[in-house]
Amino acid sequence: MTRWGMVIDLRKCAGCQTCTISCKIENFLPPDVKWGRVEDYEEGEYPDVMRRFLPMSCMHCEEPACKEVCPSGATDQRDDGIVTIDYDTCIGCKYCMTACPYEARSYMEEWESEIKKLRPRPIPKEAQSESQQFARGTVTKCTFCAHRIDKADEANKEPGEDPEVTPACVNTCTGGARYFGDLDDPNSDVSQLAKSDRAFRLHEEIGTSPSVYYLR
Repeated sequence: MTRWGMVIDLRKCAGCQTCTISCKIENFLPPDVKWGRVEDYEEGEYPDVMRRFLPMSCMHCEEPACKEVCPSGATDQRDDGIVTIDYDTCIGCKYCMTACPYEARSYMEEWESEIKKLRPRPIPKEAQSESQQFARGTVTKCTFCAHRIDKADEANKEPGEDPEVTPACVNTCTGGARYFGDLDDPNSDVSQLAKSDRAFRLHEEIGTSPSVYYLR
């Protein structure tokens, strides 16, 4: 069984926001919607102050709180661990947004008018995957670029190793801070890094078991 996951080395993250931009381009996101973001904060006291960065997105939890509260069944989870949203079923109640401890979801409101300001021509449906065909009044989030991963078998490629089938944010990370792969494969980079002494997960105490790990 495959369980996709990501490891982010915080020592290598420079806060450049390239991951945020590449995600928006890859997934045709409206200007006010971010599936991935990089929080920044300061530690210490003057003159010994350090600026830190914390990349955030959907954690694709093993026990997703968002799925538990979804009244329409729009939020679901694939066998490989990726948490999904069915836009045809989503009723826009925002329960999932409230339940998510990582603030990883965005509500699509007047996005169509915003897109038209930047793109005179609409984005062709054939250029998008099902997870990118948004509808007004629904909730969206990071998909781990599932539309890329799902091409791996046919292309005989390996997610995390071959860029064509790897999440866009991993491919474009300027500091090489992101690693992607199968957490259930003991030989994969992500599996080994997730077991290191530096590894931790956000809000692990609440029992959601995120598939995104960080290295201190």
